[in-house]
Amino acid sequence: MSHPFGQQLIALLPNLRRFALTLTRSGPAADDLVQLTCEKALISQESFVAGTRLDAWLFRIMRNAWIDQLRKTKTAGTGVDVDAIVDLPGDDGRRQTESALMLKATRAAIADLPDDQREVLVLVCIEELSYQETSDMLGIPIGTVMSRLARARKKLASAVGIDVDE
Repeated sequence: MSHPFGQQLIALLPNLRRFALTLTRSGPAADDLVQLTCEKALISQESFVAGTRLDAWLFRIMRNAWIDQLRKTKTAGTGVDVDAIVDLPGDDGRRQTESALMLKATRAAIADLPDDQREVLVLVCIEELSYQETSDMLGIPIGTVMSRLARARKKLASAVGIDVDE
């Protein structure tokens, strides 16, 4: 971004916000429109003709973006407030919450593994490399891969509260 263009754009932010408020009649929507306008202006700043009014160019970008948003709103259909619907089909959220908590605990347990075990666990279980590919990549024997993976899985299961029979 050229310095003068960026400085001029920053100086015009209050004007852009005023015009956006005029168009949207909403503070949060106006802020979003200003952000969108700045983004579009920065992307296409090469098309701005030096010596012309930057504010007029920015206002045109903003107005076109606002018209685009209005068109999208018209074609999107009627919005429904899901909080107003009493009987929504689906889960009550307990299952999703439990899954999220288990995932968080698993991530923490993986992070707490020794580096060599974590490395093997990620390569085999997440990146889906074979034992041989992991062995070749790390330059260790395949038996070492298998033992590190077994220890990592056991520590991981213990950390998240899964009983493992030996």
